[in-house]
Amino acid sequence: MGKVLLVDDEPTLVATLDYNLRRDGHEVVIARDGLAAVEQARATKPDVILLDVMLPKLDGFEACRAIRRFSDAAILLLTARDAEIDKVVGLEIGADDYITKPFSMREVLARVKAHIRRGARVAPPGPVNEDAIVVGSISIDLPVRVVTRNGARIQMKPRVFDLLAFLIRNRGQVVTRDQLLDRVWGYAYDGGTRTVDVHVRWLRESLEDDPASPRLIQTVRGVGYRLAG
Repeated sequence: MGKVLLVDDEPTLVATLDYNLRRDGHEVVIARDGLAAVEQARATKPDVILLDVMLPKLDGFEACRAIRRFSDAAILLLTARDAEIDKVVGLEIGADDYITKPFSMREVLARVKAHIRRGARVAPPGPVNEDAIVVGSISIDLPVRVVTRNGARIQMKPRVFDLLAFLIRNRGQVVTRDQLLDRVWGYAYDGGTRTVDVHVRWLRESLEDDPASPRLIQTVRGVGYRLAG
């Protein structure tokens, strides 16, 4: 399946997650503090990182920030906190997902699989499809998941591309934040609709000439977003 870096300092939880992840076919690497998490992420290049927030030496938020500087691995934060502000902070610093303790093992395994599938869909090197969808200076080749702007290829996290693909398929139509959570995230997600706003911001930073005054991805106040038709 994939390589998972498991970062937690609770021995019982680590043992349980390790057993179930391996039984599900994943290779598992374990770190027990934030500094070790950063070192292991750099050394082992995991596909997914399950990262506890409350860690010794370096907390999960700081570890996430450090890892994101060199890794595109999917980062899933594990925490007993359930405040909306904590979830937003996690997304702002580069986390992809947020799982609040206590959680079911089935939920964790489902989310790990979903992120590995998304990562596997990253496009291989090669020519861009001449029949790709063109919006201004942006070209989007959906089958091979390649986006270019003014001819230069843009590196895009799998979930951000999924968001763009959904907006493309509904070009000119207003889509709500709840619709985006349901169709792009694809499973019950407890991070709230601010998750959508953060990913839209990342998308604008990649595609817009002026992300602060977007022309391509428009906000429909109180409703959601629309890709300009």
